[in-house]
Amino acid sequence: MNTQSTAETNPRTAPSDGESGVDLAWLSERVSYPLFQQCIHCGLCTASCPTYVETGDENNGPRGRIYLMRSVVDGRLGMSPEVRKHLELCLDCRACETACPSGVQYGKLIEPFKIEMLRDAPPGAGLSLLQKLVLHRLFPYARRVRVALLPVRLLQKLGLMKPLERSGLFNLLPPTLRNMAAMVPTLGPASNLPEVLPAIGPRRARVGLFLGCVTDVMTPETTTATARVLQQNGCEVVIPRSQACCGAIHYHSGAETPALSLALQNMNAFDVDGLDAVVVNAAGCGAMFKGYEHILPPEEHERAARFVAKVKDVSEFLVELGPIAPKHAVSQKVTYHDACHLCHAQQIRAQPRQLLSLIPGLELVPLPESELCCGAAGTYNLTEPEMSQRLGRRKLANIESTGAAVVASGNIGCTLQIARQIREQGLAIEVVHPVDLLDRAYRGEA
Repeated sequence: MNTQSTAETNPRTAPSDGESGVDLAWLSERVSYPLFQQCIHCGLCTASCPTYVETGDENNGPRGRIYLMRSVVDGRLGMSPEVRKHLELCLDCRACETACPSGVQYGKLIEPFKIEMLRDAPPGAGLSLLQKLVLHRLFPYARRVRVALLPVRLLQKLGLMKPLERSGLFNLLPPTLRNMAAMVPTLGPASNLPEVLPAIGPRRARVGLFLGCVTDVMTPETTTATARVLQQNGCEVVIPRSQACCGAIHYHSGAETPALSLALQNMNAFDVDGLDAVVVNAAGCGAMFKGYEHILPPEEHERAARFVAKVKDVSEFLVELGPIAPKHAVSQKVTYHDACHLCHAQQIRAQPRQLLSLIPGLELVPLPESELCCGAAGTYNLTEPEMSQRLGRRKLANIESTGAAVVASGNIGCTLQIARQIREQGLAIEVVHPVDLLDRAYRGEA
């Protein structure tokens, strides 16, 4: 005899949207109900969840959040401010997926809920107007970000940025702008790469290089290093001018429609039939690319599957290709931080370490809690600054404990978050992408 309730077997019979606080019909189209039923409530995920580790609150862990989401869909619970807060506090780092013995696809549950909570946010909840402008109108567009950062670039050039920070004038800015200003690194010259870069030596592969939006503006030296490393490994590098933001910023902040448009634009930009791979050097962008088949409508699934099959993180691609060992030493003690969307969303852990181990003179030391989120989580440091800071300080304490002079990470969000913590503490630790170190080893730069 089937003892499941009607609401469990058919979530659409749950109370009306007005009673639940969210659009249940919209959610039921995007959340497969059996995903809830995969969770056996064993609790093995809790120790891997950053917000549970920090707060000790069951509702701030994956098991608790799954119970809350299922209760909302079943009609047993409304989307109250308390429920919203527990779900909004989730970093979507996917560490619980790595820990789960039942293979629960937590990301496919929380992401639609986060989108819907922002779509139907009551007054006073959700994103502020300024946050929407920043996340939807600024960050996803590299040219706009470059223009917005011109005053910062000028202040840095004149040596006035640090005196202004010390003066406390930045405290007069709205919290969102204050947090943004604190995240900006020392800005280097633009990458300005041509559309096609030839392979060095015999051509082994032809790859497309994804530039990203924030990545190429904030750390253009990493973009250039990625291209050079690919060339050194016998790759012809193609950089389509029509590529766009991966869509993650829009998608994870509730703007689904523009995210899907950006996804289609990128699929059109890269001629996957003529490329051996589409190489990405930012974990968040790579995870978003690999999720296109899931988020796009059914009529695009076949084309999205072909695109996704070619998407590779730069470390993943180089290890599969067979990296050429560099000859020059980089004699530094380095520790490696696992970006959440690399190790959890893409299951890429060994490859970056393999590349670093190729560098002569480099001492790679393990990082405690390496797979625990640093608190960046895309735009989380703007929407949940308090928890983001707590996790950032925890990450920095672990980095300090290694005695490393350099910390490497494969995601722009992690790089900016960790570098901010280092600056605020006045420490002399360099934050880089693994390809930056590999590039130095190829070129002979200390």
